[in-house]
Amino acid sequence: MPLRILLVDDERELAGAVQTVLQRQGHVVDHCADGLAGWTLLSGELARYELAIVDWMLPGLSGPELCRRARSAGLALPLLLLTARAGTADRVEGLDAGADDYLSKPFAMEELLARVRALQRRQPSYREPELEVGPYRFDPQSGQLQVSTSAGVVTIPLAGKEQQLMAYFLAHPERIIPGSELRSQLWDLHQDPVSNVVAAQVRLLRRRLAVHGLACLIETVPSRGYRFSSMVLGAS
Repeated sequence: MPLRILLVDDERELAGAVQTVLQRQGHVVDHCADGLAGWTLLSGELARYELAIVDWMLPGLSGPELCRRARSAGLALPLLLLTARAGTADRVEGLDAGADDYLSKPFAMEELLARVRALQRRQPSYREPELEVGPYRFDPQSGQLQVSTSAGVVTIPLAGKEQQLMAYFLAHPERIIPGSELRSQLWDLHQDPVSNVVAAQVRLLRRRLAVHGLACLIETVPSRGYRFSSMVLGAS
């Protein structure tokens, strides 16, 4: 589920990378590089932020102080602190200031995204939406894929990585997705960059569908990547 996120970080290169990664997930991200400016945005009358990612060392107002102001003002949105200060005392200070989570620099973008998802799941109203393209419907809550065919609805339980792949394909139908993008979104970046892990997992997902008599819906586009084609419908 896309979020409206406020990113407060004065490291331009890192902030640009974080903003890009979050936007690729569908989130709307506002960025500022000053703690006081961040507080102004966060506390404004028209503010509708659902998550704030705040660096510790900021001009104008530190990250922990911004968190304290937010909690004193009664703001309940999740707050994630980013910092190179990884000592126990620092973590305690950040959490006591009102942060919900703490991520030490340097960090992998996959971990940042995982922390964002974890904070999102803590919200009482949160429920991951079902994804539907043509006759294919995936429910992230149950991990089941349902496919409508001429013979009826086929229900397929998917394993963990199969669920992630299917969700990503259904969220980007008809788009050619490079294997490198799938690796960066669903696997640890520290894995071998030439690993065939994506191809192997796609094969497993195709076999899972074939076992249930379904036509292959994931196309391999030579030298470019993979595409979920909603034109491939029904059972084989």
